Amino acid sequence: MGARIGIIGVGGVGGYFGAKLCGLIAAGEAEVYFAARGEHLQAICRNGLTVRTAAEGTWLSRPTLATDDFAELPRLDLCLICVKAYDLQPAARRLRHCVSDATTVIPLLNGIDIGERLREEMGEAPVFPGCTYIGSQIASPGTVEQRGGDCAIRFGADPQSPRLRPDPALRLFERSGIGCTWFDDVTPELWRKYVFIAAIGIVQASFDETLGQVMESPERVRLLEAVMAEIAALARAQGIALPADIVAANCRRARTFACATRTSFQRDFERAGRPDERGIFTDTILRLGRRSNTATPVTRELSEILERRKPRAF
Repeated sequence: MGARIGIIGVGGVGGYFGAKLCGLIAAGEAEVYFAARGEHLQAICRNGLTVRTAAEGTWLSRPTLATDDFAELPRLDLCLICVKAYDLQPAARRLRHCVSDATTVIPLLNGIDIGERLREEMGEAPVFPGCTYIGSQIASPGTVEQRGGDCAIRFGADPQSPRLRPDPALRLFERSGIGCTWFDDVTPELWRKYVFIAAIGIVQASFDETLGQVMESPERVRLLEAVMAEIAALARAQGIALPADIVAANCRRARTFACATRTSFQRDFERAGRPDERGIFTDTILRLGRRSNTATPVTRELSEILERRKPRAF
């Protein structure tokens, strides 16, 4: 029997990587289980998942099973968690029967403390913190569209089991054509991604602009660079070594994405009545700033703009 792989959250990130992993099914190398919901789930059950990409063309993938009932999932060998941060802990609680100390759990969420949040709910399963740079989203029910990013997984050792290396997962990624990089200490890489995605998400959502509009405006770029610099200062306050050119490098990376790109945080923020990920972006930055006595005035200014645009009920 092949490896049992769970993709928890089949949006832009989970849909792309899940569809790639479905290529292992025909050869008997894997069973792939999608946890999705709503019209997207219904369309996948009827017709499979279509993925349209910028560089790899379009293909159709059919998982072993797509469901919104976690009780239907088997004990998993590999579990990619790709839900939004506000769904993380509820999803993790529902997954407890699917994971064990032999399961490789890799979260691919935005945020800097996702591994810690996840571990609270996952019991003995090792959690290998990860991240990815990918511009993708659900274009319509049953269809995921990818337009930018390098579409590679970066992940590293479980801090509680630093010598444990998930070689079977690495082989599965290689066999399915997923680029991946292993880090003995992935923490600096997670912070590099956080500097990138948090700053871009906050600035775009604050002004309801595409990435192209932000990068074409000197004033917006100034704000973007300022938020990146504040986050990098937080990392250094915690002893995390980041490259001296982290801000310039991330601005160059931003220009590799399609001009029409909107972050998942921005898309959620723009939907009335829908939760969003301010908790892992502005709230976390301001909290870490207070804790480390690190100034974050631009993030605070943009946080106030976001609160005026979409007040939270709490």
